[in-house]
Amino acid sequence: VQLQASGGGLVQPGGSLRLSCRTSGFNLDYYAIGWIRQTPGKERNEISCIRGSNGGTKIADSVKGQFTVSRDSAKNTIYLQMNSLKPEDSAVYYCAADIAQCDMNTLGISPGGPLAYDHWGQGTQVTVSS
Repeated sequence: VQLQASGGGLVQPGGSLRLSCRTSGFNLDYYAIGWIRQTPGKERNEISCIRGSNGGTKIADSVKGQFTVSRDSAKNTIYLQMNSLKPEDSAVYYCAADIAQCDMNTLGISPGGPLAYDHWGQGTQVTVSS
């Protein structure tokens, strides 16, 4: 199981970025994929989970309406579209995978909970600054 996040960079406040998580070595239809972000000195926060079985998504309240997650199964890729970016969105963004499914009531996977993914990719840095 491998995941590779990309698409980060420097963007001005109010701008947009689309992150990609390219996956390999497993069938997306059977895995939950999460996006998690971390700022220096702070804990990781899960911001989204997309179900493998039906593409259903769960988005953190803090970014609901601002971020959307989608997938292209043909390309084995999960996307995180980030709009109206703010300086506080600056972080390293990770994608992660687990054979458990997304908990559609709370973020995370079930069983396991938030951040309980077995497989992680390297992060991609997003910096929102003027």
